[in-house]
Amino acid sequence: MKIDIGIAAKDRKHIAQGLSHLLADTYTLYLKTHNFHWNVTGTMFNTLHTMFMAQYNELWLSLDEIAERIRALDHFAPGSGAQYAKLSSIPEETGVPDWKGMVTQLVQGHETCARTAREAFKRAEKAGDQPSADLATTRMQAHEKTAWMLRALLQ
Repeated sequence: MKIDIGIAAKDRKHIAQGLSHLLADTYTLYLKTHNFHWNVTGTMFNTLHTMFMAQYNELWLSLDEIAERIRALDHFAPGSGAQYAKLSSIPEETGVPDWKGMVTQLVQGHETCARTAREAFKRAEKAGDQPSADLATTRMQAHEKTAWMLRALLQ
């Protein structure tokens, strides 16, 4: 059945592409955060182990919201490692940095996601897509707050 939600097909495609980029960045940041949760060591172990768990759980739940919005726009959500590697702006970490390196990378990752969500918001706002704009706003708020909290550990 043809979709008719009041957003032109070309605009839905443009928005879905922005949300797909956000999905890929979020998934890459989720993996990095989970990896750091498993592998953090040092004097900040207990604090960071717990903090990273809360963060990767929040990221995990957001993935479904983003993917389902892409589907509501009548596009398929990317779902493979290859697709995420192509779409993501966040570099993977294959080593195990010290806790400060982990926190620094996560600050950068959350700031990247905030920028990506901001771009998705612009696309949605231009097309009058309030649900996608709302989703992007929620993601910006979460990423900016998390980046601030992590950044505070480095001061």
